Amino acid sequence: MEIYLNGKTTAVTPECSLFGLITELGLNPDTVIAELNRDIVPSSQFETTILKPGDALELLHLVGGG
Repeated sequence: MEIYLNGKTTAVTPECSLFGLITELGLNPDTVIAELNRDIVPSSQFETTILKPGDALELLHLVGGG
């Protein structure tokens, strides 16, 4: 199935959770902010949020530095 990830069409497995996608992308869920269809998804809901065809997902990955 296809979703829009950071503005680009991306194929993901059907019934994929937000947590599954984040980890599949090699990101640490503890440092990711997710906006799904213009709503912020709390990290406590990543595992229970199932992506649907056509969803618009924006992921921001926080990076520390100095």
